[in-house]
Amino acid sequence: MTAMEANTTEGVIDAHHHVWDLSVRDQNWITGRELAPLRRDFTLADLDPEARAVGVTATVLVQTIDVPQETPEFLALAADSALVAGVVGWTDLASPNVAHALAVLREGPGGEYLVGIRHQVQGESDPRWLVRPDVLRGLAAVAEAGLVYDLVVKPHQLAAAHEAARLLPGLTFVLDHAGKPPIASGELRPWADSVRRLASLHNTVCKLSGMVTEADWGHWSVEDLRPYADTVLDAFGPRRLMFGSDWPVCRLAATYAEVACAARELTAALRPDERREVFAATALRTYGLTVTGSPAAHEKPCVPLSSSPGSTT
Repeated sequence: MTAMEANTTEGVIDAHHHVWDLSVRDQNWITGRELAPLRRDFTLADLDPEARAVGVTATVLVQTIDVPQETPEFLALAADSALVAGVVGWTDLASPNVAHALAVLREGPGGEYLVGIRHQVQGESDPRWLVRPDVLRGLAAVAEAGLVYDLVVKPHQLAAAHEAARLLPGLTFVLDHAGKPPIASGELRPWADSVRRLASLHNTVCKLSGMVTEADWGHWSVEDLRPYADTVLDAFGPRRLMFGSDWPVCRLAATYAEVACAARELTAALRPDERREVFAATALRTYGLTVTGSPAAHEKPCVPLSSSPGSTT
């Protein structure tokens, strides 16, 4: 049995989380009273017991800010961690030196853990930033390096994401947080139409992540999330959908355990093999992760959340 085959049945992969140390670098996006609970350090030591308590045996650590120093730090963390199996980092996609920058990351400490690149496209004022010629050139270099590209976009930027994915069929595009649907308002369109159009391209994958913070932070329920989860499940299918916690950002609306339990409820109708895709195999396959280990000895039972509000932490 291969490592991939073993771990699709042995544990859960959390395909999306963050860490930060404010003494090393400010997270300048954490502003205002609403985000104040995030203005503290969040480390792998904080994450480990929460993740393992719900059966997570490996994770993907994802960039938080667009600075070059963060990625080598994350790669070093991964090399020293029994939990992190891959890193989605950052490089300046508009630079003519993307290929060289990626090679330097790959050759540095922990470089074997680099599995993808992400840019905070959601913060770009140009809705067509992804299809600028210089950015497309950078994305082509990401593909040439054998990496994937994580898309963090808002609904109005999904059209450009579709165009970029169509123009670069050799690059796998991973849609973070289901494309940030307007869950709090209850609206499905035009988000759902844009997501389905993106999913029609076979080089696209989606993360079942970040949904609780798109809902009403203090009063969400699984049923609020369900129309959006059902949309991406139908559009991408289990083999192109992966679970992510979005910890610690999720703590604005839910605990780690609540996020994991919500994802289990939202996928309860799937066959066991389809659930293995969402909770492990898609991440293993998409990011090319090498994972060893066994499940947590004592998994926390999942309390049904359908009629329960989310909690603010």
